[in-house]
Amino acid sequence: MDLERALDALRVVRADAAGGGGIDARELGVQRRPPRHARARIKRRAQRRVGSRQCREPGLQWVNPFTNRIAVSTRIRNLESALVKVNDADGNPIEIAAVVVWQVQDTAHATYSVDDYVHFVGIQAETAVRHIASSYPYDSRGTGALSLRDNADEITQRLSAELTDRVRPAGVQIIETRLTRLSYAPEIAQAMLRQQQASAVVGARQKIVEGAVGMVRLALQRLDEEGVVELDEERKAAMVSNLLVVLCSEQATQQVVNTGSLYQ
Repeated sequence: MDLERALDALRVVRADAAGGGGIDARELGVQRRPPRHARARIKRRAQRRVGSRQCREPGLQWVNPFTNRIAVSTRIRNLESALVKVNDADGNPIEIAAVVVWQVQDTAHATYSVDDYVHFVGIQAETAVRHIASSYPYDSRGTGALSLRDNADEITQRLSAELTDRVRPAGVQIIETRLTRLSYAPEIAQAMLRQQQASAVVGARQKIVEGAVGMVRLALQRLDEEGVVELDEERKAAMVSNLLVVLCSEQATQQVVNTGSLYQ
């Protein structure tokens, strides 16, 4: 059918040329295409890819009349991955999800290299999220190692790099990735919450003790330098004990007035 239409078009062109009439540019495959933003067209001949041409610019385009036209959107798209459950590097089950911003860069590869490039990007995004989540622990627990919760920027950069490598054969460009959900699985959430609270309490106590010891040391040093009072070792020990109790106590301390000597 395409060959018959082409022969008819050639006969019309010859007849118009012989009669002095004008030749329609559409019969020669020249098309005036209006600007259509964020859309490209691929030309295909004889149901197989002999060569592809991406028509991205508006204006006068030379089009082979024997080709088919396949429109591919090049707009920027958002993909929100499904909430998946996976074990982190420590073996703890976590729930994680991400959003991916992507765009078709090479329309020919997006059309011919994969069956459905949108579905392909979705599958590869979920695979990359699972791999990244299983490669790092949820929490570093003060070790300084790279973790999902404490190093979100580094994790998303590595996720973008891995996903870029996965979708490159489909002609897709990854613009940005971000984690939208990150938490422990419900079956261990309460236990891990208690562990985090205990770690926070221990860390806070450590800071309080370090500050109290520094304040006691400063107090003894100033008393000795300025000669306010002379204290023997036993009195220094009593003073240190009282100051540490006051500074490290969770509740407000009550003042006790000693009317006798220190040794009574």
